[in-house]
Amino acid sequence: MNTAAIIVAAGRGSRMGGGIPKQYRALDGQLVLAHCIARFAAHPRIGQIIVVTHPDDAALFDIIAAAGVIRVDGGANRDDSVRAGLAAVRPPARTVLIHDGARPLVSAGLIDRVLDALADHPGAAPALPVTDALWRGAAGRVLASHPRDGLFRAQTPQGFDLAAIRAAHAAHPGGAADDVAVALAAGLDVAIVQGDEDNLKLTHPGDFARAERILRGMQMDIRTGNGFDVHKFGPGDAVTLCGVTIAHSHGLVGHSDADVGMHALTDAIYGGLAEGDIGQHFPPSDPQWKGADSAVFLRHAAERARSRGFAITHCDVTLICEHPKIGPHSGAMRAALAAIMGIDPDRVSVKATTSEKLGFTGRGEGIASIATATILKS
Repeated sequence: MNTAAIIVAAGRGSRMGGGIPKQYRALDGQLVLAHCIARFAAHPRIGQIIVVTHPDDAALFDIIAAAGVIRVDGGANRDDSVRAGLAAVRPPARTVLIHDGARPLVSAGLIDRVLDALADHPGAAPALPVTDALWRGAAGRVLASHPRDGLFRAQTPQGFDLAAIRAAHAAHPGGAADDVAVALAAGLDVAIVQGDEDNLKLTHPGDFARAERILRGMQMDIRTGNGFDVHKFGPGDAVTLCGVTIAHSHGLVGHSDADVGMHALTDAIYGGLAEGDIGQHFPPSDPQWKGADSAVFLRHAAERARSRGFAITHCDVTLICEHPKIGPHSGAMRAALAAIMGIDPDRVSVKATTSEKLGFTGRGEGIASIATATILKS
């Protein structure tokens, strides 16, 4: 907690257009600058957050002001703004991270890499090696190629020993491209740590669309659950499998309607949600579920998924039996399951296999089913 984060957000962002500084534009439902603040506020090694804004933007900043965040006015140029931020840092901070407010996707891992490097260096900064070919050109024409060896694309946050970077900025004449340039001019050793392609700087209008795609990917929660169920044959002249009744020499024995395929799928959805199994939601000791239509169970599991923001993206049910034949009924089963869950039939698979005359299914004593469900929150 001895590290302060300075977020420099006093620029006008004229290349972005739009009539409002880019740091106050919405990105996936939240202002760009709010994304930056939230990422540093959530990091356990950051003890202070100072945001440097343009004097004219105080009202805009008030919209997103967070508890404990210090706002200071920036200066005429970036150097002045950073110096204002450095002056606002208070003890016990001994190190500082200086970050561009137009980089809203900085990750906790990147922050850690910079802080870890500061244990052995007075400065550290993230960068990505240049991998594309480089040219020199003018008037729309290539004049010469340029070697890319040893070249890096600089990112922020750039980290420093607080006293050292304060002294470096005090001695610098101004006009530096970034704080690493100021540090190098003062003779400080600056370590390079691995940057992050997702840590992009919002510069042009198209960058917002890219950032939103990255954010959606970060927020995506994909889960897979599986289920298994068994029911033995007993008296009867039909079985209900995946919501379809099929004439047969025997029925299936169970507390409810013994729909082994639907039970396995229900448990798969509960598993993806980490919410137990059918027995926990519909105890067999409760007489109200005696002979119940298993659609009640599956519908409940699907509604639980939706209530938690998950979509059921795919289900796969395998019925294991010698008889009855499943193939002629698989289309109707898919449609029945899809209707209960409220999803398209092309997201549901129902298939069957035998156990090659082995085990209780091979002896014709019952039917087993396994199921897998994939659910997605984005």
